[in-house]
Amino acid sequence: MKYPDDLLYTKDHEWIRIEEGGASATVGVTDFAQEELGDVVFVELQPPGSEIARDEPFGAVEAVKTVSDLYMPLSGSIQEVNEKLEAHPEYVNVDPYGEGWMVRIALADVAEADDLLSAEDYERMTG
Repeated sequence: MKYPDDLLYTKDHEWIRIEEGGASATVGVTDFAQEELGDVVFVELQPPGSEIARDEPFGAVEAVKTVSDLYMPLSGSIQEVNEKLEAHPEYVNVDPYGEGWMVRIALADVAEADDLLSAEDYERMTG
């Protein structure tokens, strides 16, 4: 499994890429999560404009085996959802860090990122 070094991770298996300047970020699920879920068949996300607090659900992923909530790594407002996932939920399995991204958010407090896991720490946790 791969865990890019430029991302931060949660214990709930989401990743976040904080953009330069710390005002916005992109969120998705990790390679570990998609592997555990199995074939993703549907992704449901909160709409743009939704304010989501850290650790609160921002959507759900339905796989052949199960349905799993998605938890926001950092507090913020959803600016954009990956609309490609509506027609192609398999992007979550095929490319979880690229085409399979879930939401882009405006961050409320980038300092919350201090509690997230590095790639090394996340790999140790899932190892």
